[in-house]
Amino acid sequence: MTEAAGNGLVVGAHGRHFMVEADDGQRIRCHPRGKKSDCVVGDRVHWQLTGDEGVIERIAERRNLLFRQDEWRSKSFAANLDQLLILVAAEPMYAETQLARALIAADQAGIPAIIVLNKIDLPQAEAARQRLAPYRAMGVAVHELSLKARGAEATALLTPLLGGRATLVLGPSGMGKSTMINLLVPAAAAQVGEISLALNAGRHTTTTTTWYWLDEQRRSALIDSPGFQEFGLRQVSAADLPQWMPDLRLHADHCRFYNCTHLHEPGCGVRDALERGDINASRYRIYQELHAELSATRW
Repeated sequence: MTEAAGNGLVVGAHGRHFMVEADDGQRIRCHPRGKKSDCVVGDRVHWQLTGDEGVIERIAERRNLLFRQDEWRSKSFAANLDQLLILVAAEPMYAETQLARALIAADQAGIPAIIVLNKIDLPQAEAARQRLAPYRAMGVAVHELSLKARGAEATALLTPLLGGRATLVLGPSGMGKSTMINLLVPAAAAQVGEISLALNAGRHTTTTTTWYWLDEQRRSALIDSPGFQEFGLRQVSAADLPQWMPDLRLHADHCRFYNCTHLHEPGCGVRDALERGDINASRYRIYQELHAELSATRW
């Protein structure tokens, strides 16, 4: 029986309801005290039992926090992460702007990120490798596997990458994220069902971020956030954007003007590098798009 109060980990979230795992491993449905709901999956919280449910009294200080973004606002959705794993595939083609946003958000939050390329058994694999070449060049670790065709090899590759870490895994539809989770967490469907039932998430489960333990010792975890989130970047100013894009940052100090936007000024180190081929044209286009977006952002 779970004690009447204690510390715990938020392992599921849906609206104003949360699944909190107590330190003894038992789970209890909780809601925050008051009207405001600031909890996210990955939060360490102190909770108090009230009847059959718990009340979240306070949230412990976070090591980091990630935001997602919709048409109207940014909203936090995961905290206290050790790593971000971005899953892409040889087919279907992924949106590079979304990949860039995820890497910027992770870098700005101080979270290491890796890219995993799936379906390398397909003929399109080489083209996908070429698209990822700029990310390898700027120091992002890129790993390759085939989750369906070579499941045992994929497990052998992923196990040390994920060991001892809380890893948020992201990927657009069709990239193989469900295959990865089912491969590494055989009881994943049961866990989702348990959390959905407890939170009354029902058919809206696809909006729920979920925490899965990979080992009995509860040292390694996968966090699944459905879809490929449009990462909220409103905490980044347009002027600071090159700081979070390593390939641009490498050349941004070589500009004639200290406040160069890298868009039209003469003597721009970034645009000179672009002309030389030292900056990928697609990456520069993404910079232009994000700069315009962040310049127009109003809090």
